[in-house]
Amino acid sequence: MLKLLTASSKKKGDILIPIFVIIIAVFGAVMIYSASHYHGEITYGDKFYFFKKQVIGLVIGTISMIAVSMIDYKKIDKIKWYLLGVSILLLCLIFTPLGVENYGARRWIGLGGITIQPSEIAKFSFVIFTAGYFSKKPSRAITLKGILPVVLVGVIFCVLIMIEPNMSITVCVGALMLSMLFVSGMKKRYLLAIIIPAIVLLPILIIIEPYRLKRLMAFLNPWASPKGEGYQLLQSLYALGSGGFFGVGLFNSRQKYRFLPFSESDFILSVIGEEVGFFGVLILFLIMFFLAYRGYKTAISCNTFFGFMTAFGITTVFSIQVLINALVVSGSIPPTGLPLPLISSGNTSLIVFMTAFGVLHSISKDRDKI
Repeated sequence: MLKLLTASSKKKGDILIPIFVIIIAVFGAVMIYSASHYHGEITYGDKFYFFKKQVIGLVIGTISMIAVSMIDYKKIDKIKWYLLGVSILLLCLIFTPLGVENYGARRWIGLGGITIQPSEIAKFSFVIFTAGYFSKKPSRAITLKGILPVVLVGVIFCVLIMIEPNMSITVCVGALMLSMLFVSGMKKRYLLAIIIPAIVLLPILIIIEPYRLKRLMAFLNPWASPKGEGYQLLQSLYALGSGGFFGVGLFNSRQKYRFLPFSESDFILSVIGEEVGFFGVLILFLIMFFLAYRGYKTAISCNTFFGFMTAFGITTVFSIQVLINALVVSGSIPPTGLPLPLISSGNTSLIVFMTAFGVLHSISKDRDKI
């Protein structure tokens, strides 16, 4: 009897994972309405413009998360090469007439009235490829020849994303690659051989692009150009400062009235901080922390190396993006366009993240004990 109960418990998996995901995503939709209703009404004549798009993404993402969680995650290993090929193809299509340019960057593909951001898909296809590659033969991680395919794929992704240009997602993919190589058992000297050139290359990439250098200067002293490059960071800090400990109240943000650019996307955390205050943001990050904790716990408890690597990779993508977005919005690192997972406006990001968490939930069913 005890064995039957244990088997049933395992089959259900960690139900807290989808619960936390839906809570965060629903809260995100509410905040998108608050942050964007004025912008939507002025620009598109519809104050629900961004909210309706996010709700559509939320519904599709929820259905996808539930459907994927019912599939045996081990079957995903069989399509890793297809996912890899599709991701590279989509990233290349950005530089064709199908590519959509916005704010000086080509990061999207336009298909009719739908836009897709391939870099969001590429992050998770890299996770599945790397997990499948090393799980087939774990000893590959300890040889230089063995890790080269993973490094090559990571570099290809980084280069294609960099020339969009999208420095923030490039950094995210690079950090993800290093993290997955590290947990795969890669030797430290090989890891250093990748990290040191990357550290040397980073300032060069900043210097050769004038807009990146301007952003760096604005980060160091935003008050030097309060109406130029430093404007966005200053408005973000004003929003967070206005919120204080308890906030000005839900839907009562003032910075969203076109003072703060991208208030519904990259800088939505500023509006959240203004409306619900420090304690509201603290609760949000505690929920996100527990979601990441359950993800890493799932990885550690998984019975297969593929499951461990995939769960680790999915959770790490989420954790990296949350950390970078929070640091940008608070002025701790130079401004960069990276959405807050499950919350920022953007259907591709929302649907892909929710689908990935469906995979994570499926993995949680194959465990010893969580």
